[in-house]
Amino acid sequence: MIRPVSSRRDAIAGDLRSQITTGRLKAGERLPSEPDLAARYAVSLPTLRSALAVLQGEGLIEKVHGRGNFVRRPLRRITYVGGARCPDADTPADGALRVSIRTAKIRARGQLAVLMNVPVRKPLTEFICLAHEGKAPHSLARIYVPRDLAPADVPEESTLRFGALVSVGDLRSPLAEVQERVRVRLPTQEEASILRLGSAWAVLAITRVMTDAAGRVVEVAFLVFPGDHADAVFTTHHQIDGRRTEE
Repeated sequence: MIRPVSSRRDAIAGDLRSQITTGRLKAGERLPSEPDLAARYAVSLPTLRSALAVLQGEGLIEKVHGRGNFVRRPLRRITYVGGARCPDADTPADGALRVSIRTAKIRARGQLAVLMNVPVRKPLTEFICLAHEGKAPHSLARIYVPRDLAPADVPEESTLRFGALVSVGDLRSPLAEVQERVRVRLPTQEEASILRLGSAWAVLAITRVMTDAAGRVVEVAFLVFPGDHADAVFTTHHQIDGRRTEE
């Protein structure tokens, strides 16, 4: 009797899952090539790839383009602190994330023009920030700033985290409001590729809009964190009888 494809897929995924969770396949280890695995399990390549997709969706393996499939290393948990502050700074300096930054001059369009509250084709500067922990991609940010407020000295590589790029001291009017919208959603195809995620793996997506006291939007940021190692913490301050308390 021929076993159903789904049964063979689940059996392969179960065997590889067991090898990973028991340590026989170690974090960072490269799996045998897909043709070799298909031959080992006596299945077709599509069936084998379906099994690997299950494990990728569970966060156990990652596919690196041109290199193969690897057992995924557990990533350090990151806490995003609301209010335009940086993510968790309690990590020792030697454990800091390395962030690569690409800068481009663009024109405001579509949703971005609406969020920035500027006319279409208004000059902006885009910062694409990809954080790595070791060799593994950790989180992604796209940050947009009016061209005249864009910092000129942002390095291509840094240990910066995803705090604000605009310097409050450079603003003509003081910063008045930081609005942050938090969503849990599936990654886009581009995000899944960059962060090496399965298409069914949820991400924490934060849209941050910073406005000064004159009503000008000085920065818009789209932040994406894989949901398995990200928390978002927001603190509300209340004034009671002249004393400030925190919730």
